[in-house]
Amino acid sequence: MELLQPQKGHLLVAEIALTGDASFGRSVVYIAEHDVVTGTVGFVLNKKIDLQLSDLIPGIKLDFDIYSGGPVETQNLYFLHTIPDLLPSSLEISNGVFWGGDFDRLKEKLKKGEVPPEKIKFFLGYSGWHPQQLEDEIALKSWIVCRNKWDIFKENDASTWKNKLINFGGEYMIWANSPKNPSHN
Repeated sequence: MELLQPQKGHLLVAEIALTGDASFGRSVVYIAEHDVVTGTVGFVLNKKIDLQLSDLIPGIKLDFDIYSGGPVETQNLYFLHTIPDLLPSSLEISNGVFWGGDFDRLKEKLKKGEVPPEKIKFFLGYSGWHPQQLEDEIALKSWIVCRNKWDIFKENDASTWKNKLINFGGEYMIWANSPKNPSHN
């Protein structure tokens, strides 16, 4: 397996060492920003929560899933998308994936049903690391950094972490089938 350094657009896959961590155990995180001076921001892709967008924004009729983006600012709604033409002021992360944009315009487009669900993903909160913190966690084998080779808007369920470990092969295949709580083994 190729050892990579974190950068925008890469994924962080939680190592088995994070089992039991409420925020990051069995998580796959999309890195939205990585800078040696300001730190790292990412969004957990595979932890859907029991809310829909219509629960958070009055007037939205379509049900968009909401994910726990991480333990920071969990009262705030964030979004990644592939529709920068509909959302001015979006920031491109990597390979056509954008972060944020004009939220009032987004609400307007959502109310009109003009935003395809497969082109946007919503998060409550985000994952954040201070400068050098993520690199230290990687050195402690808390995370595996890998290139993003899949559509983050389509494959997003509890099996995502397991599938990533299986793809890594070797010893990771054993851990992919481990129970959430090792004492249940």
